[in-house]
Amino acid sequence: MLIKLYPDNPNPRHIRTVVDCLKRGGTVIFPTDTIYALGCDIYQTRALDRVAQIKGTQREKANFSFLCHDLSQLSDFTKPINNDVFKLMKSTLPGPFTFILNANNNVPKLFQSKKKTLGIRVPDNNIMSEIIRELGNPITSTSIHDEDDIIEYTTDPELIHEKFESLVDIVIDGGYGDNEPSTIIDCTGDEILVVREGKGKL
Repeated sequence: MLIKLYPDNPNPRHIRTVVDCLKRGGTVIFPTDTIYALGCDIYQTRALDRVAQIKGTQREKANFSFLCHDLSQLSDFTKPINNDVFKLMKSTLPGPFTFILNANNNVPKLFQSKKKTLGIRVPDNNIMSEIIRELGNPITSTSIHDEDDIIEYTTDPELIHEKFESLVDIVIDGGYGDNEPSTIIDCTGDEILVVREGKGKL
């Protein structure tokens, strides 16, 4: 199913359709403030397995990020973070950044893994903000790569739908996506390190 949503004023009925799908264990491709991504409700284990399968990996080995509505959801999944990291996150989020943080014990249970770290995103995208808020918990997120070496990421939602409609339950058309990924910042050590330069500029 392809659902058109407008960032400025996303239709509440369509938002509800997406949220109901996620709660039932559906998989969704959605826009962010960087590139289109694939994900599901973090508490739906079969959906997590499906997302991992589509990405060609296993749930316990997958590097999924969590998309959060705001920073208030952090403490459910991460160990306490220091003031410098919190200030940096507060000044850059919502925005095109992925912060690698130390995971607490809730995360390995979700993924049946030994994961000690977790990528956190609060995207500056009103469609996803409304969906996550309505859902009430984070969504897992992983970028959709295109096989073509020249086009690093797929940006056209209609082409994405053509390619993935048999694999996922919903593709959200939120307009053309970007082709530059998020900037990844590792905050798990003594120093804050930029691991990958992306769209987000510090």
